[in-house]
Amino acid sequence: MTHDASPTAPAAALPERQPVPSDAPTTGRLIGVDLARGLAVLGMYSAHVGPDVTVGGPVGFLLETARGRSSALFAVLAGFSLIIITGRPHPRTGRAGRQATARIAIRAVVLLALGYALTALDTEVDVILSCYGLLFLAVLPLHRLRAATLALVAAVGALALPQLLYAVRKSIEAGAWADAVVQADPLARISGTDGVVELLFTGDYPALTWAPFLIAGMAVARLDLTRPGIRTRLALTGGALTVLGYGGSWLALHLVPHALTTVASATGSGSASSAWWSDTVGEPRNGTPLAWLLVAAPHSQTTFSIVGNTGVALAVLAVCLTVADRMPRLTRSLTPVSAAGTMALTVYVLHIVALWLLTDVRYVAVVEDETMAGLPVLLAFIAAALLLATVWSRHFRRGPLEYALHAATRPARHVR
Repeated sequence: MTHDASPTAPAAALPERQPVPSDAPTTGRLIGVDLARGLAVLGMYSAHVGPDVTVGGPVGFLLETARGRSSALFAVLAGFSLIIITGRPHPRTGRAGRQATARIAIRAVVLLALGYALTALDTEVDVILSCYGLLFLAVLPLHRLRAATLALVAAVGALALPQLLYAVRKSIEAGAWADAVVQADPLARISGTDGVVELLFTGDYPALTWAPFLIAGMAVARLDLTRPGIRTRLALTGGALTVLGYGGSWLALHLVPHALTTVASATGSGSASSAWWSDTVGEPRNGTPLAWLLVAAPHSQTTFSIVGNTGVALAVLAVCLTVADRMPRLTRSLTPVSAAGTMALTVYVLHIVALWLLTDVRYVAVVEDETMAGLPVLLAFIAAALLLATVWSRHFRRGPLEYALHAATRPARHVR
């Protein structure tokens, strides 16, 4: 999860600032993107704090809808931010281009380190920042490609990489080569994790299957979002991908013989009826069956899940861009959400630190409650985040950690 560190326009301003020279250190930012990023923050809060989705009812449905899809939206917006930094709508060239590339590389390293630091707090949150750090480095060579080419790369990645991940994980289960890699990996020794193997293959956010999200976001950022009809086409594309991903999974699970029973047996859930869209199905316990590739649960790392989650992300982004452009009153009323989007790194990190601090007090029992008793905690976290973001954004252009990240990239100015 990374964010453009450039100054943010007020909510009442135009969606995009005036063009800047290609060698300028900062770029404009779309208010709709900030709004979408703020919604992603709140969605991730809902996944980490408060009731479990099994409470059912409207609250359970909203929590279940946000789970997994919020992090996918974050990933798409991370790809969007990468293009903003390296030049939008046209990539920067010459010295400015090399400096922008250096900025991305520095950000990637900082996010990698910050992600491991947060993981070391040992909270219940699966921290995604280290994955983002690696992904920024992996997709950076693609930043000069056109929108159509980036979309094609994202599509090919969504089709091929989940199958590759499945094969690699099966190989890891069958052999000891991954252990040998971990033992020789300096990152594994420094971080106390499985290092690159975990980041690429075995972690909760394997970079191999999360790359298509960033590349899709890069493709969107290459588009002229002010062109008539472009947001409508973006929304329609998102809707089509959503139906293709989740609907395709539902059909596959019901049409392929024994698919539902195989998935249910592998996860021990008793039923796989929700596996086409929900994480409540669980994860395979003793080996992953081939039928798992038909699942579209948000964290299942399958083609169906990537396609469906990308569709939701594109649709949400299209709606946010439209609201910011055509509904000024609603945009102003959502200023706290867009403010949280401008300092999403700070808000994200703070909620993990807060959960860590709460582990030593009785209040954590409420935070981890699987009943509606956890709802007030979630609302308190959201209210605190929105209040902090609103107050801070009135006095400062960037969030605290966004300032720190911006400062960390200053050595890039010396690149010739």
